[in-house]
Amino acid sequence: MSTHAKRERLLLADLLEAAGPEALTLCDGWKTRDLAAHVVVRERRADAAGGILLGALKNRLERVQAEFAEKPYEELIQLIRTGPPRMSPFGLKQIDEAANTVEFYIHTEDVRRAQPDWSQRELDPVFADVLWSRTEKTARLMGRRAPVGLVLRRPDGQTAVAHKGTPVVTVTGEPGELLLFAAGRQDAARVELDGDKDALARLHTAELGL
Repeated sequence: MSTHAKRERLLLADLLEAAGPEALTLCDGWKTRDLAAHVVVRERRADAAGGILLGALKNRLERVQAEFAEKPYEELIQLIRTGPPRMSPFGLKQIDEAANTVEFYIHTEDVRRAQPDWSQRELDPVFADVLWSRTEKTARLMGRRAPVGLVLRRPDGQTAVAHKGTPVVTVTGEPGELLLFAAGRQDAARVELDGDKDALARLHTAELGL
């Protein structure tokens, strides 16, 4: 049975293929070739992928990722589409779903929303709830650098506190939009913000996300 991670993986691969290697993305400084290389290295080069979170490995990550970015673009797309190697932990359905659902959703939107003619996706309710659950669990981590209090709110009233403090900004939107906002894509997220003018300005330029 298909999983959310599998579906988003294939959608991301299709979008990267259609966009070509030199298209813009929402990832600062990255074109589609760089984003594709990032996805492949994350799954296939554990010796370097630790640099995503560990500063001590950052230089190694950048070097390995640059090497992968030099590969034929079609090869990178195929590696994304076929998934991790057989012995990779990402090959296990439970780990794939836990580690890649949000990753691939965000990067799919990084490609889609960097294009001038993008339109907001309508997510099915089950997938929306999955994204909300992940957002709730990681809200404080993603919002830890927020310069003001930050509350994420679904239209049905469910809330998650991403950062305690005053003044408070409440961000209201659908789960996928709230996830993108909390992941540092403030400009691209379709949300409504409620708070004083100064707090909104400070949050708009804040470095959110992991």
